[in-house]
Amino acid sequence: MNIYGNLSESDPQIIKKIDLENLPHGTVTKHLLHLVTDGMGMPLYVPVLIAKGQSSGPVVGLTAAVHGNELNGIPVIQRLFKEVDVAQLKGILIGVPVVNVPSLLRKRRRFIDGADLNHIFPGRPQGNVSEVYANRIMERIVSHFDYLIDLHTASFGRINSYYIRADLDKPEVRQIAMLQNASIIVHKPPSDGTLRGAADELNIPAVTLEVGDPNTFQRGMIRSGLTGIFNLLIHLKMIDGELEPPESSPVICASSFWMYTHTGGILRVGPKLVETVREGEVIARLFDIFGDQIHEYQAPRGGIVIGKSTSPINQTGGRILHLGVLATP
Repeated sequence: MNIYGNLSESDPQIIKKIDLENLPHGTVTKHLLHLVTDGMGMPLYVPVLIAKGQSSGPVVGLTAAVHGNELNGIPVIQRLFKEVDVAQLKGILIGVPVVNVPSLLRKRRRFIDGADLNHIFPGRPQGNVSEVYANRIMERIVSHFDYLIDLHTASFGRINSYYIRADLDKPEVRQIAMLQNASIIVHKPPSDGTLRGAADELNIPAVTLEVGDPNTFQRGMIRSGLTGIFNLLIHLKMIDGELEPPESSPVICASSFWMYTHTGGILRVGPKLVETVREGEVIARLFDIFGDQIHEYQAPRGGIVIGKSTSPINQTGGRILHLGVLATP
């Protein structure tokens, strides 16, 4: 039975599962996937866009807003589905502009039970509120993918460079990462609780694309994200076109880590994004409320600045700077 009924391009269809087989070829359709119910027993829907080409090919999945305050990925997916020529498409695109619907509506980063959704994938079918939600995202959406690009941004009070997290030990994943034209690529193995890591464990080549800053739409970052996705579709021969090369080769990092304050105060972080720092270089200074310097923070090793704090008011244990450790050539 066709669960989609009479499809209209303007009206989203309410569905309980994704049935790619019964979707007509050469269409872009909008869906509201019933994922869970709220405390009144009312359905909670996740928006899903599906572009099914005229001929067979891979299924590429794109997800955004796993954290409710990370917005840049939403217009990346929206524009992709507006710009792709479905008549020439080989394969299927599945876009989920908002994964974490409850948190987006509340303008919060974390899920409604306080959990960081991107730390608990693949979740559990009989788990708590966030675990069940994560598990159903995997079972009802991600399981359909052959490839995944998960779009994120920095969080409150921080900014990010345009960078990738990926398991670089896998050649196919490494290739996808290189196609995104990012400034920095950080090696991150799977089994880390992320949506990307959970997809990797299902043998779905996946990367996390960090597209700028939280709670805003940044046109330049959105364009960059869109270019990388089109590069992937061309590489997979899903669309015709020429790959757009990067302006410069990405910096490859073997790992990365955050530096944190040991006490509270007013923080000033010096280095800019994508700036290289030397071991022992002063990267931040902390002042008390009277303007007197409390502490000077130095880089524990050389590396490249991936992200940094922009919030001056910083409590004990606050983030300072995200440092990438350069890979051995």
